[in-house]
Amino acid sequence: MSKEKSLVLRLRPHYFVHISDENKNIVRLLEGPVTYTLHQHESIVRGPEAMILVPPGHYAKIANPVMRDKDGNPIKDGHNQVCLRNGDFEIRLNQPEPFPLYPGEELEGKITPLKIVLEGEALRLEAIRNFEDTILENNKPKKIKRIAGEQWYFIGPGTYIPKIEVAEKESVKSSIILANSALKLRARRECADCDGTMRKTGEEWLVRKEGEYLPNIDEIVIGQVQPTVLVRDKALHLQAIKTFKDIYGIERKAGEEWLVTSSMSTMHIPDVYETVVGEIKITELTSMQYCVILDPIDSDGKQHLGQKKLVEGPKQFFLQPGERLESGIQDVYLLGEQEALLLRCKEKFEDVDPIKKTKVEREPGIRWMVYGPRQYVPPTQVEVIERRSSIPLNDNEGIYVRDLNTGKVCSVIGETYMLKPNEELWEKDLPPIIERLVGLDEDVLSGRGEKITESKKTARDKTRVVTYPIPHNAAVQIYDYKKREARVQFGPDLAMLGPDEHFTLLSISGGKPKRPDVIQSITLLLGPDFMTDIITVETSDHARLSLQLSYNWHFEVDKESLEDARKIFQVSDFVGDACKAIASKIRAIVATKSFDEFHKGSARAIRIAVFGLDSENHVNDCFRFESNNLLITNIDIQSVEPVDKDTLLSLQKSVQLAIQITSESQEAAAQHEAKRRETEAKGKLQNLQIIANSKAEVKRKELLEHKAECAAILSTGKAKAEAQAKAEAAHIIGTMSVQQAQLESQTLKIDQNSKRKIIGDRYDLDYMHQERIDNLELEKAKNLSEIKSQALSKIVDSISVQTLQNIAKASPLFKSRILKSLGVRNYLITDGKSQLNIFGNGMNQKFSIEEKK
Repeated sequence: MSKEKSLVLRLRPHYFVHISDENKNIVRLLEGPVTYTLHQHESIVRGPEAMILVPPGHYAKIANPVMRDKDGNPIKDGHNQVCLRNGDFEIRLNQPEPFPLYPGEELEGKITPLKIVLEGEALRLEAIRNFEDTILENNKPKKIKRIAGEQWYFIGPGTYIPKIEVAEKESVKSSIILANSALKLRARRECADCDGTMRKTGEEWLVRKEGEYLPNIDEIVIGQVQPTVLVRDKALHLQAIKTFKDIYGIERKAGEEWLVTSSMSTMHIPDVYETVVGEIKITELTSMQYCVILDPIDSDGKQHLGQKKLVEGPKQFFLQPGERLESGIQDVYLLGEQEALLLRCKEKFEDVDPIKKTKVEREPGIRWMVYGPRQYVPPTQVEVIERRSSIPLNDNEGIYVRDLNTGKVCSVIGETYMLKPNEELWEKDLPPIIERLVGLDEDVLSGRGEKITESKKTARDKTRVVTYPIPHNAAVQIYDYKKREARVQFGPDLAMLGPDEHFTLLSISGGKPKRPDVIQSITLLLGPDFMTDIITVETSDHARLSLQLSYNWHFEVDKESLEDARKIFQVSDFVGDACKAIASKIRAIVATKSFDEFHKGSARAIRIAVFGLDSENHVNDCFRFESNNLLITNIDIQSVEPVDKDTLLSLQKSVQLAIQITSESQEAAAQHEAKRRETEAKGKLQNLQIIANSKAEVKRKELLEHKAECAAILSTGKAKAEAQAKAEAAHIIGTMSVQQAQLESQTLKIDQNSKRKIIGDRYDLDYMHQERIDNLELEKAKNLSEIKSQALSKIVDSISVQTLQNIAKASPLFKSRILKSLGVRNYLITDGKSQLNIFGNGMNQKFSIEEKK
């Protein structure tokens, strides 16, 4: 638009513009409806715009609002310019009419709905400047002064109208406190709670009252506290953070611990000064159980440190904080008839003798026993050392018992024994080699040094009497170190060691050749048996030979004589000593002979060397060792081999040469015998061939005769078979013809029977059909007669008796008309007694009717 031309401004209702006067440098407001012509020095700086309409329940925030007087009119300065509160804001609510914005005013944001605060909710407000507020107190307005930073609640239900001096912080909802629950609060600053109790800053407390709770402006909701359900078998273990009085009215010291059980309350809400340590399960004791409580707490809640309390069942209880069980829940000692308990007193107390029923003073350290059958619960001053049972012992079983007072050890064998309070089982230790031999159960019967492997070793009960089964024809020596004497026990028997007795260990040579200490045994076999040894001898011509000899031996002992019995154990290694003695004798005799002499008569030379010669130069029967009564009864020379390699090679060559000469002579004799037998066999073969050829010719002749007979039989049999086949074929054809004729006859008979049956069935059906037709005709005639009879009866009924009488009395012509009108052509009325000519009467009547026509 050009500035030279005037502008006509037409404003509609509820519109406004801001016009700037360039001459006066002011801006003024122009409201519609109006038609205004702008001057050249005037211009539109804003608008036209619609006036601001604030709907009900809404508000508008105006920045730099105009200043108004008491009547609400804008205040203007000397230049007719509206005065503004620059930098300030104003809240405008719903007005009857829209309002414009004065020059300088601005709409801050958008038109905003008023905040509706529901019931059970509140709006936390804070003053951002000092101002004077109006509140309702007892339904009367009251003015109070608000200081910047002060906070308060706008409690619903209601609509909050915002103010420039107030800032909205947050919306607060009421907390629902359910039954058996609580609301935990904390004070922002020092204040009074809902019950009027003064709370310090940071202090926490619980609100337990059921229902809706809206916290105070100085209260912070921490959260809901759920209850702990207390059942019969559980308790709640609590600890006090500080000294306070709990909900049950009991004062609790800081650090104190206690239990809350179902007998106090069905539910428990932990207080702010209570810490839940955990849940304690109930301790249940049956009638056969007991327990010992350490550091028990009495009924006054005082704990007795270092003391014990015995609780016997049946009972149920909770362990208080600080209490603990010694060895847990224990079973009552149920003693049988052959059982007992070994007890020891730890503290001096007064006991009751279960047998005499008298009071007994028990001193610390004293030991005694309680015998069954009975139930026993040890007091707290008593320690149960062990449970003992009577030990049943067979005749071959025993135990070692040690007296604690004297230290004496004895063995109890073959009876049922119960240890006394001052006795205990004593363990007898054996040397390791004896322990191994007893545990391994050495194979002494073989006597070859073969033992059972270590895997078969069984652990020995050291408190049991050491037993060892002595095999047949064997002996064991047992030495008593206390009495310093030995005894020998022969088998078969069971050796049982006393507390101070041990087996005598035998170290016997073994192997080939014999080596010392190869076999260790506690059993000495008495024989007869044998032992094998390898010895080296040298002849007079310095030929060294290795001899493997086997000696038969046995002990000659009188078992009834203690001296003889002990004598056989005089030599520990009887095998080694015997083999050495025999070897020395053999070496001595071999040294006096050459190799050839010894090779030819080695057996006799060795026997003479060992057994010797009697007065008649006969070889003795045995060789006796006087030291231990060992007898060598026989010698078996198993092998003789040279030790020197050259001698061995020459001996082998001579033996091979002798073997070769013998083999060649035997081979020549065998060849000669073979040739002789071959010639003899050829002559016999030729004779057999001649005999076989003659027999073959005879058999060939018989074969030709049989072939001729077979050809004759074959030709005769063929003709006979053809004749028989033809006769059989004719017979079969005739039989088949007869059978065919019979079948055709049967077929014809069946066909005729079928036709006859069909005709008979047809006749029966025609007869039945005709019979049914006749029945139907008869029924039809019967029904027609009944219908006619009924029709006549109805006609007569319709005419009536009087009419019939009048007809009877009327003239014939009149009767004829009446009957004609009734449709009756012939009639006859009679009393049924007179004889009438019905045919003639009818004819006459008929003629009379026709004539009258």
